[in-house]
Amino acid sequence: MITCIHAGSGKLHYKVTDYKGQSYRSTSWVSDITIKRSEKKELSCFRSQGVSKVLRVQRCHFSVSPYYKNREPFNPVISSCKKDGSTKYFDFSVIGSGIAGLRYALEGAKYGSVAVITKAEPHECNTNYAQGGVSAVLCPSDSVESHMQDTIVAGAYLCDEETVRVVCSEGPDRVRELIAMGASFDHREDGNLHLVREGGHSHRRVVHAADMTGKEIERALLKAVINDPNIFVFKHHFAIDLLTYQDGSDIVCLGVDTLNTETLQVVRFISKVTLLASGGAGHIYPTTTNPRVATGDGVAMAHRAQAVISNMEFVQFHPTSLADEGLPVKPTKARENAFLISEAVRGDGGILYNLGMERFMPMYDERAELAPRDVVARSIDDQLKKRREKYVLLDISHKPKEEILSHFPNISSVCLQYGLDITRYPIPVVPAAHYMCGGVSAGLQGETNVKGLYVAGEVACTGLHGANRLASNSLLEALVFARRAVQPSIDHMENSSFDLGASNLWPRPIISRSLGADVMGKVLAMTKKVRKELQYIMWSYVGIVRSTIRLETAERKIGELEAKWEESLFQHGWKPTMVGPETCEMRNLFCCAKLVVSSALSRHESRGLHYTIDFPYLEESKRLPTIILPSSSVKSTWSSRQLHKQPIYQES
Repeated sequence: MITCIHAGSGKLHYKVTDYKGQSYRSTSWVSDITIKRSEKKELSCFRSQGVSKVLRVQRCHFSVSPYYKNREPFNPVISSCKKDGSTKYFDFSVIGSGIAGLRYALEGAKYGSVAVITKAEPHECNTNYAQGGVSAVLCPSDSVESHMQDTIVAGAYLCDEETVRVVCSEGPDRVRELIAMGASFDHREDGNLHLVREGGHSHRRVVHAADMTGKEIERALLKAVINDPNIFVFKHHFAIDLLTYQDGSDIVCLGVDTLNTETLQVVRFISKVTLLASGGAGHIYPTTTNPRVATGDGVAMAHRAQAVISNMEFVQFHPTSLADEGLPVKPTKARENAFLISEAVRGDGGILYNLGMERFMPMYDERAELAPRDVVARSIDDQLKKRREKYVLLDISHKPKEEILSHFPNISSVCLQYGLDITRYPIPVVPAAHYMCGGVSAGLQGETNVKGLYVAGEVACTGLHGANRLASNSLLEALVFARRAVQPSIDHMENSSFDLGASNLWPRPIISRSLGADVMGKVLAMTKKVRKELQYIMWSYVGIVRSTIRLETAERKIGELEAKWEESLFQHGWKPTMVGPETCEMRNLFCCAKLVVSSALSRHESRGLHYTIDFPYLEESKRLPTIILPSSSVKSTWSSRQLHKQPIYQES
C-alpha cells in the first residue's frame, strides 16, 4: 500500500495506477519498525493490502526532440563555451550554495566544469544558520546500530531502513573529510572531538563548533570552492524553472533558467547534470528560523518539472526560537527569520518552564527536555494554549557561567544585545517553522524520476528522516547524499546525448520591468500583502496541531487567495512567461503550501510531526510515505506549471 495524491487536492480516489518510467524509491513492509525499499513487487504488495489511495497520473506525452536523436556523447564543456552572456554551458549545474551544493560541487569539479547558482550571497543559506552540529558515530562507546535506532524512533518508524543504515555508516567518513578540508570543530582537553548529546540521541555523537557549526562548515567549503578553478559561483541568480524535455516515457533535465536579480537579466544554464540543493520552504510560515531565501523554490520547480514529491506534511517546528515578546529590550523591527536557540542548550542541561516557573516536559514525555523535537514542540504549544501565554522559558543559568559562554557564545551574544544575560536568567522561547522532512523523492544516490536531475539536502526526501528529523541529522544527510550523487551524475553525463542547440528549445522568460514602474509598484505591494496572508493561513490552519476541517479550510482559502492574486497579476498586464523575483517566490510559496496541505489531508493518523485531533493515534496500516505523483492538469495554476511548455517534435 502506498498513499499517492494529486497535488492541490486532499480528495483521493481508490485506484492503483502504475507510474511507468519512475525511479523514485518504492516501499513495502519490513519487520516491525521501518519502511524498506522493494522493486518490482511494489504494486502487488500494495494491491494485496487492499487500501491503496492512488490517483491516476495524468501526463502529457511528447516525442523526443530532434536535437537529442542519434547524438553521440560529447566531451566536457567549460564555462567559456557560450554563444552569448545570457546562455552558459557547464557539465554540472548546482542550484544552492549550502553544505549539499558545495560538497557536491567540489567532487564534481574533479570531472568537469561546475556552475554553483545561488539566490543571494553564497553564504546565505540554511547551513550557515545551523547552530547545533553534525551527528556521527565518532566515539568507541557509540555504534551505527544505536544511531540508526535513534533515527528510526525519532522518525516515528517511517524511515527507510536502508537509507538510515547508509547515512549512519558513511557519516563518520564524511565528517572526517570536512575536518581534512579545514573545518574546525571543538575538541576536549585530551585532543579528542568534543561530542554533545542532543534531543532524541542516546549517545554523545554531535560534533560542533561552539553554537555556530553551520557557519564554520560553510566557511571551510566556500574557501575550497573559491580556490577550485573548475567551479564558477553565480551569486544573486534566482532559479526560475528547470529546463526539461520528454524522451518517450522519460523526462530529461538539461539545466535551469535563472534571473540575475542585480541586472534583471535572464541567464540560461545548459548542463548535462543538474543538482537541486536549494534548501527548504520555511517562509510558507510567518515565523521561521530559515533565512529569507528559503521559499521552497527547489521543491516547486521540481514539482512543475514532473518530479515525484514525498512526505510534505512533515514540517518540523523547532521548539525553541527566541521569543521577542519576552526580551527585556524588544527588537526595533521585525526579524526576517527567527533566531534559533540550539537543540544543544537542552542537550547540555537546559530546562523548560512555563511562566509560572513550573517544569512541564516530564508531564508529556519521560525523556523530558531530551525528547524529540516534535514532542517538545507540541508540549510547548499545549502549554501556550492552555495558559494563554505567548512563550515559555528555557533555563541554562544553573550551569557554570564559563561553560555557558564557551558552549553558546553566539546565543549569549545575541541575547545580551536585548538585555538578557543567559548565565543569570532564562531565555524566552517559542516554536518556529524550521525544517521540511519532505521534498523531492530521491533514491540512494540522490537520483529522481527526472533523468539528469539529482537532489541533496533539505530539498530532498531520501527516507532518512521519516516523520520527524532527529537533531543534527540534516547536515549529515546533506554530506552523505552530496557525495553519493556524484558517481551516478558522472555516469549520466558520459552517456547523455547533447547538442549546443538545446539552448534554443525553450522560449525565454520575459522580464517584468517591461510593465513599467507604476504597474510593478502595484504588483509588488499586492504580492507582499498576499504573501503575509498565505503565511497567516498556514500558521492558523496548518500548524503544529491540525484537524481535517482546518486543513480543508486552508485548502479552500489558499486556492481562493492564489486565484485572486493571479487574476490581479494578469489584469495588470502580467504574462504567463513573465518573471520577477518577488512574484516567482510567491508562486513557489503557493506551490509548496498546497503540497503540504494536500499531503496532510491524505494522512489519516498522527505520526511524528503531523498531529491531527481527528486521528490522534498511530495507525500501523498507514505507516507509509505520502507520494505526490506528477500531473499535467490543464486547469493547473500559474504556480504549478512551468513557464514554458516542454518542446514538442512533430515528425514529418
